[in-house]
Amino acid sequence: MGKIGLLDLERHFAFYGSYHSNPVNVFIHMMFVWPIFFSALVLFYFTPALFDCPFKCRLGLVPNFGLIFTLLYALFYVSLDKKAGSLAAFLCLICWVSASLLAKNLGFSLAWKLFCWTGQFIGHGVFEKRAPALLDNLVQALIMAPFFVLLEALQSFFGYEPYTGFHASVKAKIAAEIKNWQDKREKKGQ
Repeated sequence: MGKIGLLDLERHFAFYGSYHSNPVNVFIHMMFVWPIFFSALVLFYFTPALFDCPFKCRLGLVPNFGLIFTLLYALFYVSLDKKAGSLAAFLCLICWVSASLLAKNLGFSLAWKLFCWTGQFIGHGVFEKRAPALLDNLVQALIMAPFFVLLEALQSFFGYEPYTGFHASVKAKIAAEIKNWQDKREKKGQ
């Protein structure tokens, strides 16, 4: 069943889903959200090491802010749902390792150019016709985006849901959120 507060996956999924109801925008997000996460880790590679690496870090894996960022995301996702969260945590760690290796070889001057935000704003402006979720709740949008697209893909391709009735419940909440947004928009226009 669902959890409450910070670990309420249904609430998080419904919030995020209410900003992503257009299939083209959902596809754009599936293509670009994980690369955005990856590019953030590339930039975090250039933060100072938090402590000396006891195993000589020859590969370029530095215990820095990128590692902390990755571990926090991974733990949060596992806390939300053990199965999908474990897969998301594994993907986060793969992103950290590969982003670190890439950043080590690229250097800072090239690494900062990897951001994938453009596609996200096109998806919202052209297809969703609604501002991105990050304008209403920056933290939730940035933290939940990778997990949202993973859950969306798992549901679409494998029929996965964290528990029975999850998607039906979320779908109803998304519809209510969108209706609430449309009602507010209509009132502003009058």
